[in-house]
Amino acid sequence: MLKVAIIGAGAISTAHIEAYLRFPERCEIVAISDIYADKAQHRIDQFQLTDAIAFQDYKDLLSLDIDLVSVCTPPYTHASIAVDFLKAGKHVMVEKPMASSLQECDEMNEAARNSGKILSVIAQNRFRTPMMKLKSVLDSGLMGPIVHAQVDSYWWRGHCYYDLWWRGTWDKEGGGCTLNHAVHHIDALLWMMGRPSELQAFMGNTSHDNAEVEDISIAMLRFPQGALGQITSSVVHHGEEQQLIFQGKQARVSAPWKLKASSSQPNGFPVDNVLLEEEIRKLYESLPEVKHEGHAGQIDNVLNAIETGAPVLIDGQSGRSTLELILGIYKSASTGEKVTFPLTSDDSFYTREGIQSNATHFYEKKVSVENFRDLSITTGSSLKG
Repeated sequence: MLKVAIIGAGAISTAHIEAYLRFPERCEIVAISDIYADKAQHRIDQFQLTDAIAFQDYKDLLSLDIDLVSVCTPPYTHASIAVDFLKAGKHVMVEKPMASSLQECDEMNEAARNSGKILSVIAQNRFRTPMMKLKSVLDSGLMGPIVHAQVDSYWWRGHCYYDLWWRGTWDKEGGGCTLNHAVHHIDALLWMMGRPSELQAFMGNTSHDNAEVEDISIAMLRFPQGALGQITSSVVHHGEEQQLIFQGKQARVSAPWKLKASSSQPNGFPVDNVLLEEEIRKLYESLPEVKHEGHAGQIDNVLNAIETGAPVLIDGQSGRSTLELILGIYKSASTGEKVTFPLTSDDSFYTREGIQSNATHFYEKKVSVENFRDLSITTGSSLKG
């Protein structure tokens, strides 16, 4: 029985707690820590975790008999907490984004290598049936080479969303919607396409004058094999519609699932390629459903890795690659320059201090509230249409 601790008792911690409770024969939550001790105790009471103890300082857990921790704190704290637990011999699962800078990512990955423990970064959208099936269809080659990829990471957040004390600032949240919302879909794009070679981006703050950070960004990408891509990240889109679309030379597929294949008539105009559509559809329908979706799927993956020694699907290097692309968007949008990859350690956007000094500050944060009421949150589309 693996012993688990939750660090940070905010809204996203409920997704972790609910997921761990899906596996009562494999793990047990023994501690919850939060700088507001009453919030930690509230989660224990809410989920009737009778054997769990509330802690105010996570460092009190470093010497305890704990196997795995979920880090659910604000992004600027991820690196220090993760490194402390890895050095203490604990496996670590950290919420997105992995950290506030590539320098911190490198420190976390080094701690994982030195300790021999697992470091996994939350990207729960990979553990959804439409996403897993889409990945398999792309890998099959039936679509031909990908020529265009489109990511629409549309979310909506009210003006008061950025009133929470750590949100809306470059030093604590680390960025806006590109980093903290589109991160899910950017991770999926990299999983399916690999890293682009260059990009050009724009960003703005159209609706949240209580935040330094962006509430919308648009990036244009070029991949090494010649494909082009576009990413729109937003918290100003009503309806929160989210999708990934891949156009191959032979066919188009997407999540939510949609399929279209065309052949050319003698005059160059399209006609439906029914045979190819049927072949791709049969493959898609033959693929299995994901047993555990979202956070439960990723936690199952990490538990299995601890139990068997198998690799995790999403490790620290994967989390770093996602942050690198996001920081490339910030660099291009802030400087007006085209950005090429990789971003090296001498880049102005490699450190947290460099990001704070060079990223565009749209507004000054005027309001700071300690906590919100424990209301419902949205964590992304199921991508099932």
